[in-house]
Amino acid sequence: MPEAVVPLGAPLGEAWAALWLSFATVTGIWLATVIAPGPNFLATVQASLATSRRAGVAVALGIALGTAIWAAVSLAGLGLLFQKVGWLYGLVKLAGAGYLIFVGLQTIVTAKRPGGAIGRAPLSPGRAFRRGLLTDLSNPKAAAFFTSLFAVAVPPTAPLWYDLLIVSTVVAIAGLWYAFAACAVTYAPIARAYAKARKAIAYATGGLFTAFGAKLALES
Repeated sequence: MPEAVVPLGAPLGEAWAALWLSFATVTGIWLATVIAPGPNFLATVQASLATSRRAGVAVALGIALGTAIWAAVSLAGLGLLFQKVGWLYGLVKLAGAGYLIFVGLQTIVTAKRPGGAIGRAPLSPGRAFRRGLLTDLSNPKAAAFFTSLFAVAVPPTAPLWYDLLIVSTVVAIAGLWYAFAACAVTYAPIARAYAKARKAIAYATGGLFTAFGAKLALES
């Protein structure tokens, strides 16, 4: 990955080129990261399939806010604080793992009931938004990820407007991708397939949430 550092006194053209190189680096890496399936994707899809497209979009908006928080605090140095204060990182990690495991087990228990769906249905827009926000905030590794990415790719002399642009862009990418996923899975063929395998999908989703939580708790 190219390190886009702008020396003090560098010509204006070089400074602008370094800024946009770092912008392309950050957005490209983040886009690839967001598209990879994980808890955020599962939370979005389950809300759309079990409740409505509106609930799925609300989850996507919650994820976008969580992304904004992690990106902003990473620029402010939270990732470095986590590195220096190990017990704080461990505490946040265990809390996040506990939330993911709770959601996973709740999903499995609900699926066992007659007519059970993925999660507790219906999800109101407010609850769906909170589900997305808490799912995104449950992974403190995001702070370490953003801190490492920004340290390597964002020039240390970048102006405030550029930092705001970077944060806004990663938030927009996350929100738009998960909103797209929420809408895509509600099209008729996918919805019909879900209806036929509702309980099996619920068990699989609950198991994956639980596995993500356990993995997060056990990682060093």
